[in-house]
Amino acid sequence: MSNKVAGNSENSGKLSRFSVEYMDTSANPLTDFYSYAAGRWISNNPVPSDKSSWGSFQELMERNLENLGVILKECMEISKNTDSGIEAKLGRFYSSVMDREAIEAAGLNPIQGYLDRLEKVTSMQELRDYLVFLHRSGIGSLFSSYSSPDRKNSEVYAFYLAQGGLGLPNRDYYLTENYKEIRDYYAGHIERVYDIIGVEAGEARKISEQILKFETEIAQNSRAPAELRDAEKNYNPVSFQALEEKYPELSLKSYILGLSIPEVDKVIIGQPEYFSYLETIFREENLPVLKQYLHWVILNSSSPFLFSKLEDEHFDMYNRKLRGQEVPEPRWKTAVHAVDGLLGEALGEIYVKKHFGEDSRKGMETLISDIRQVFVGRLKSLPWMGDATKEQALNKFEKFRAKIGHPDVFRDYSSVEIREKDFAGNVRRAVEFEVRRTLDRIGKKVDRNEWFMTPPTVNAYFSPPDNEIVFPAGILQPPFFDPEMDDAVNYGAIGAVISHEITHGYDDQGRRYDLHGNLKDWWTDEDRTNFLERAKELVELYSSLEVYPGFRVNGELTLGENIADLGGVSIAYEALQKHLEKNPGMRKTVDGLTPEQRFFISWAQIWKSNQKEQHAKMLISIDPHSPNRFRATIPVYNHQDFEKTFAVDGVENNSNGGKKKIGLW
Repeated sequence: MSNKVAGNSENSGKLSRFSVEYMDTSANPLTDFYSYAAGRWISNNPVPSDKSSWGSFQELMERNLENLGVILKECMEISKNTDSGIEAKLGRFYSSVMDREAIEAAGLNPIQGYLDRLEKVTSMQELRDYLVFLHRSGIGSLFSSYSSPDRKNSEVYAFYLAQGGLGLPNRDYYLTENYKEIRDYYAGHIERVYDIIGVEAGEARKISEQILKFETEIAQNSRAPAELRDAEKNYNPVSFQALEEKYPELSLKSYILGLSIPEVDKVIIGQPEYFSYLETIFREENLPVLKQYLHWVILNSSSPFLFSKLEDEHFDMYNRKLRGQEVPEPRWKTAVHAVDGLLGEALGEIYVKKHFGEDSRKGMETLISDIRQVFVGRLKSLPWMGDATKEQALNKFEKFRAKIGHPDVFRDYSSVEIREKDFAGNVRRAVEFEVRRTLDRIGKKVDRNEWFMTPPTVNAYFSPPDNEIVFPAGILQPPFFDPEMDDAVNYGAIGAVISHEITHGYDDQGRRYDLHGNLKDWWTDEDRTNFLERAKELVELYSSLEVYPGFRVNGELTLGENIADLGGVSIAYEALQKHLEKNPGMRKTVDGLTPEQRFFISWAQIWKSNQKEQHAKMLISIDPHSPNRFRATIPVYNHQDFEKTFAVDGVENNSNGGKKKIGLW
């Protein structure tokens, strides 16, 4: 393997493997494990100017982007000679993003029809009809509507309504002093957008004040991010017939009929108090405010696909100011992201043929099998869980399954029209296709073969309604999964990620779902209390961690991911021990490090990263994951074997802040 420390953008495309060269061995592993495991990499890899963060995930995604870029350039050449076939369609989409001249010439034309139709709205009934039109087009405004497996009947798709409508990341940005500077900048952003489209300065300022006041009111009536994690609290079914009585001003029955949704007997309201608030504003006297707000929503959501002045202003607000990204990515990367985001399974089908081998699938299956056995043993031996709950937990885990690499059947995009020189139109038609696809399935049997990430994605997930973990091909590469590395490295990286995703089935929210993926309480009172006591300790531990002055980790928001991190490290470590017991010849010291040391270092190295301060502060508010430094260290400090693995004579242990170990999974 190469021991060269990976650089930034100039090294994109290279595999960044586990390396002792990333370590800073002058740091004490017991007190600063992050620096010990990855300090040299962190020092040598500042965030590139076209990124808001830089780390293992971004390094690998850069490699995948280059591979996808090659595919799409080939598709673009194909599209010059034929209009048929998915490659030609992908090529036309890519070409339309790259054609800056056509985008500039189009001006506001791609959204003029939306704006003209809004201008003609003269009554609240017409506004309700217009809202249906926007939602059918995939333009989210005021609230969101979508289909998903019914949380209490996971065999069928249900129709959900949820809060929405904010231009900033969440309610905290409108209501807390921490984000006042961002709020003020957002007000200026609104002014600047209206100035770009020719609105007089005084009027643009008046519009900005009106929009910010209205969105602040929305924020005041919205639930906080941590509250939105509560699956039970956000499941509030209302019969179709009762909708009109409950929300007469919103006229939700007409809204549903306008979306041409198949017949439904109920709608699941995520946040009833938010829709009660919407009831109060759907009055004739509020028509001008609502029209102006929807005008802004159309402009703001469409700006990334329009002419350069609007696109640049959108970048300035949402990338430079919110995330700290100094300059845009090269245009070809914008094009790749657009195609992957909207026709991702078509692009992914080509990607896996070129870049994903069956050896990776087989290696993952072996790791998952090892970890599965350990998790069963862990469930059986948990000291704080009673037999009745254990039986239910084991029944649930028996139904658990894993998806690896890519879907067996890829999505059919043949009905999506993709035109040359029409970037914004291509985006809108692809979004409309997805809206229609998902709405048409309401009331039908759930497709258990569906994936919620595209094959090149560098990530993984657990789906509670499906009781399954999913690992796209994109993440099954170094440093996460590396066939050239010793087993300790792979167990510490992808093995711990596998265990992390499995643990999600039993975290503070996943534990609420039964073996069929239904939201159902299957815990005894005593075991539920035992779990919650331990979870509370974890909330308190992470809430004590300060990222910047005044910016602490939200222990409630990050609880599920923190539980999964602790379980991931603990379970994968035990799986490694059992693997080494079966294969004693593999217990070798490599680069002067024992398998146990390499396991813990490998875990920490997959979280190596640097972030712009703005981006880090945004994530504290919206991200259910803790900052990478704490993901790399707290689960390690919490492990019972950590101190003896890195024992240093004469140095007092201060890992985990001196707090006791927290035992969950």
